[in-house]
Formats: sequence, structure tokens, C-alpha cells
Amino acid sequence: MARVHPSALVEDGVVLGEGTAVWDNVHLRGPSRIGRDCIIGEKSYVAYGVEIGDRVKINAFVYVCTGITIEDGVMISAGTVFTNDRYPRATTPDLAELRPSDPDEDTTSTLVGAGTTIGARAVIGPGVDLGRFSMVAAGSVVTRDVPDFHLVAGVPAVTIGLVCRCGPPVLRIRPGEPLGDHEDLDCAACGRRYAVTEGRVKELDP
Repeated sequence: MARVHPSALVEDGVVLGEGTAVWDNVHLRGPSRIGRDCIIGEKSYVAYGVEIGDRVKINAFVYVCTGITIEDGVMISAGTVFTNDRYPRATTPDLAELRPSDPDEDTTSTLVGAGTTIGARAVIGPGVDLGRFSMVAAGSVVTRDVPDFHLVAGVPAVTIGLVCRCGPPVLRIRPGEPLGDHEDLDCAACGRRYAVTEGRVKELDP
């Protein structure tokens, strides 16, 4: 069964998978679904409509808004913020009344692919997708889609290399430099092999 700290607020409609741990002062809004063997760190917020896969680690002070889907095996480090509104305003144009907070035609969605890592205090812009096993450096602001296995960093974030499934880089480039094509890139840590064609990464047989 799931373990929930007594100070956590878990609303009706939240589904927690077997073995998931929810730490102190977390707020989970319903309906939402969190898979098996996940960790939701202290003081994090997960909005309604969010889907989280299995074996996902969410550290402390993470904000996950409506429209976010997180696949299996994702790591989201402390202080990460997701966004989902392209044109955010507090009020109507005449400033006479507050705008409703419900999703509307300007509310976007984001898919975080399996195995992705997001570094501490990163900001994920609205409507941005993160590819499988991609990695976002700490403090980055991501404003465009990140392809599979790409390592991105900066404000705004740009590709600075490629990473292996196990985490370490298999290629490094300077910010803004073309990635180039590569027939065989080896991971020094685990031996996995990759090829790159026009920026797309393919896993090679061992």
C-alpha cells in the first residue's frame, strides 16, 4: 500500500500506486493518478488531471500543474516548476475582475518522457515536451521541445550534448554548435552505444 505522511493533503479522486511514498505537507489534487513505487517529496504540489507513471522521484518544492503527464522512471529535482499558460493574466483586460483559474483554450500540455531527469530549480515552459532519457541542467529555462537523450542547459536552454540511459554524457558540444552525425557513440560507464542522424538519437545493439 501507499504511505502518506499525516500532514499531506490528498484530495478525493487521487489514485496512489502500491509502494508510493507521499511526504510531509504535499498537496495532491484530484482527480489525478500516481503510479507504483513513486516518491513525492515534501511541500510539493500536484494539480488535478496530472498523470504520473511508475518509479518517479519528485523532490521537495516541485510544482506540477494541470496538463502534465510524467512517464515511468522520471527524476524531478527540488524546486522544479512546470507552467501551462501561454498568456497568463490575473484579471480581465479592464482589471475589473479576476480571471477564472480553470483550464481554457490557452492551457497547454507537457509530456515528460520515460527516464528523463530535470535538474534543481529548472522551469519548464508551457507546451514543451521532454524526450525520453533527456536531461535538463539545474536552473535551466526550457522554452522548446527537448529530443530524446539530449542534454540541455541555460536560459533559454539549448543542447550541449547527449546523455546515456545511465546518465553520463556520451557527447558534449558548445552551446549553439551543430550536433553533427555520429555512427557510434559509446558510454564509458555502461558500454551502451548510440548513433546520431540529423539530431535524432538511435540506440544500437550491444
